[in-house]
Amino acid sequence: MYQYSVFDRQFVQLRAHQYRDQLQRWQGGSLPELEFKPLRLQNGWYVQRFAPMLRVAVPYGELSSAQIRVLAKIARDFDHKEANDTSNANAGLSEVPTLPDRCAHFTTRQNVQYNWIPLARSADVMDLLASVNMHGIQTSGNCIRNITTDALAGIAVDEVADPRPFAEIMRQWSTLHPEFAFLPRKFKIAITGAREDRAATAWHDVGLRLLRNVDGDLGFQVRVGGGMGRTPIIGAVVREFLPWNQILNYLEAVVRAYNRFGRRDNIYKARIKILVKAEGQAFVDQVEAEYADILEKDGAPHTITQAELDRVNAFFVPPALQCDRKSADAKIAHILKAAAEDDMEFSRWLTQNVKPHQNPDLRAVTLSFKRLGQAPGDATAEQLDRAAELVDKFSAGEARVTHEQNLLLPWVRCDQLPELWREARRLGLAKPNIGLLTDMIACPGGDFCDLANARSLPLAQAILGRYTDLDELHDLGEIDLHISGCINSCGHHHSGHIGILGVDKDGQEWYQITLGGSDGTRLSGESVPGKVVGPSFAASEVPDVIEALLDTYRATRADGETFIGTLRRAGPDAFKSAANAVRTHTARAAA
Repeated sequence: MYQYSVFDRQFVQLRAHQYRDQLQRWQGGSLPELEFKPLRLQNGWYVQRFAPMLRVAVPYGELSSAQIRVLAKIARDFDHKEANDTSNANAGLSEVPTLPDRCAHFTTRQNVQYNWIPLARSADVMDLLASVNMHGIQTSGNCIRNITTDALAGIAVDEVADPRPFAEIMRQWSTLHPEFAFLPRKFKIAITGAREDRAATAWHDVGLRLLRNVDGDLGFQVRVGGGMGRTPIIGAVVREFLPWNQILNYLEAVVRAYNRFGRRDNIYKARIKILVKAEGQAFVDQVEAEYADILEKDGAPHTITQAELDRVNAFFVPPALQCDRKSADAKIAHILKAAAEDDMEFSRWLTQNVKPHQNPDLRAVTLSFKRLGQAPGDATAEQLDRAAELVDKFSAGEARVTHEQNLLLPWVRCDQLPELWREARRLGLAKPNIGLLTDMIACPGGDFCDLANARSLPLAQAILGRYTDLDELHDLGEIDLHISGCINSCGHHHSGHIGILGVDKDGQEWYQITLGGSDGTRLSGESVPGKVVGPSFAASEVPDVIEALLDTYRATRADGETFIGTLRRAGPDAFKSAANAVRTHTARAAA
């Protein structure tokens, strides 16, 4: 993983010192609240429903074990509910929930969030983060946010090229970019280097896909204008092939065009997706004109040289691991045979949580943070500390936050899989549910976020509680279930095979159900937003709706057919009828 230079470290430390000065001036009254607000937001500090929320940047999802331990320390020492006033908890919602603290939360954009750190202690947290080269810079505000990738980047067997060096070069280019610090709205970039799109690139403001042309040259397919929210739109391909060394010049052109023509008069129409949809080819022409000016008039200042790419590539060399040089295929075959004979749970874990690797002696293993009693993606301080031990022992000190809100270990030796499974199981992190129904995505919702219309976490817990039988989960197979507490779509409900969206009706929580969404993976097919089943459901009805949808799938599927495959083959009508049949009279009246 990327190793910070002296300049990188000094930059992060100076930023932390600068923030401490800003905080102290605000506390002392010399810096007005209206002036302090944009400064704290630029460092990742929001004020949410009950307390401040910190978003920590995790560039392209990579974490070292040392960083995980600092994240654990922050959760243990600073993330305290009792340090904040919750007397006005969840105004407008039907009941006050029991809210977790002393934990970190993995997000769909490969970041980490905290929900209970008092602003009075925020500078101490920034100093701690800086001690391990971490920060919250550009995790908020109308700027270029964290650049995300496939969690299997650099190790996937279907990879054309490793996207991480390019993501790092883009991170360095975009951080505190003076021209793009105050865009019309936030701006998100995703990049993949694999044949299968596991980074949901089509759903981003800019989606980049590494590929080779007929001559074998490396370049990018460039999509622009994707996004979720009130208007879900799939990004349009504006360049089928752009030479790799031109990517920064072209990104500069895209963001310049957006910065110049994007709407600032209406927050709901400010994202680049609205501009691209409204202008169509005219927007593409403007980008191409900007790009030509950058090349011809400016002298192509951001062309990436081979020497620069080689320099950054050198930080992403695989770790030197001492592997048993016996055939990896023979080893894994022996492990699988023993698992099938002796332990079905271990066999299922190998199937669901363990992925192939470019190095045949290695595997990528996902620790599941989807379990009853904790919100999807939440990790307690103790779990983070123990996870760091697993990362050191089994994955060369490196882990990755996944888009699905789990933690992936990318460098696990095949012969260590049984020991890793035993230790992860003791920690409650070895549930063999990756890719299955209970491996759901969920935003914090109305339990924490002041933008949310409804809560996500109680629904997630109700569904987790109803589907605890592993035989049933594995029989249902791979299903993407995504839950958002509001139209901002932080839970990516639009791309779920089953999507749940919290809405407000006269101050009460209701939930809209969508079917057939896709994030662009091989399982789901081309990216597409799900379609609404019908009028919203009451919270108490949603678990029954999910059960009705799954019962319809079981009754309709062909042999070996997935949920999304059955839905597309059979059509949505039977699923919609089943969902609507479980409404209560109250829901019918409200509809």
